[in-house]
Amino acid sequence: GLSAGYGAARVLHGIDLTVERGETMVVSGRNGVGKTTLLETICGLTTHHAGEIIVHGTRVEALPAYKRNRLGVGWVPQEREVFKSLTVDENIRIVGRPGAWTPAKIYELFPRLAERRRNYGSQLSGGEQQMLAIARSLATNPTLLLLDEPVEGLAPLIVQELVRVINQMRSEGNLALVLVEQKHEIALANSDRCVVIDHGEIVHRSASKDLLADAATLERLIGVAA
Repeated sequence: GLSAGYGAARVLHGIDLTVERGETMVVSGRNGVGKTTLLETICGLTTHHAGEIIVHGTRVEALPAYKRNRLGVGWVPQEREVFKSLTVDENIRIVGRPGAWTPAKIYELFPRLAERRRNYGSQLSGGEQQMLAIARSLATNPTLLLLDEPVEGLAPLIVQELVRVINQMRSEGNLALVLVEQKHEIALANSDRCVVIDHGEIVHRSASKDLLADAATLERLIGVAA
């Protein structure tokens, strides 16, 4: 029953969804329908109008963003927003909390960041900054990780690397991933379930593989042909 937006303006209307640990859910839809707003609402960055957000049995819709993060909600924003005046290593360690995702394990996941750990955020390419944004979020040891268009505008080789990372995180089995991504074929091929949003409401739910195989429904809902 989640409704939220910005100030008095409502963008989301009666959203109902659940994501479990070990599961990857894709949120799809045309531009401007509320996908990013949904992620920002879960994080605590929008105006809550109605409904509940529950993390591990705890209602969090009244909590500020930093408290939601401490309860396990991690977020990788579309703009990346790495700390450009800090090194890669400082970006990761400054937000670190105890858990399975240690700096050593994060560097195993991102060998390129291990090579550049002493470089400043401002010295990284766009793809490397995206890797660092994901790495920094993992350092908080989330149980729910929200990824907002992680491969947007990146070179094909970097896209392949990030898809590998997403699949490795999926294989860990202890993270719930919610992925907003305009590259629908990549997102659906590397996820378990999907929902499609239109005008702030969920208009479709299915297994990702089923939507990927249904070109007519993809075209109708999202405006793309498989």
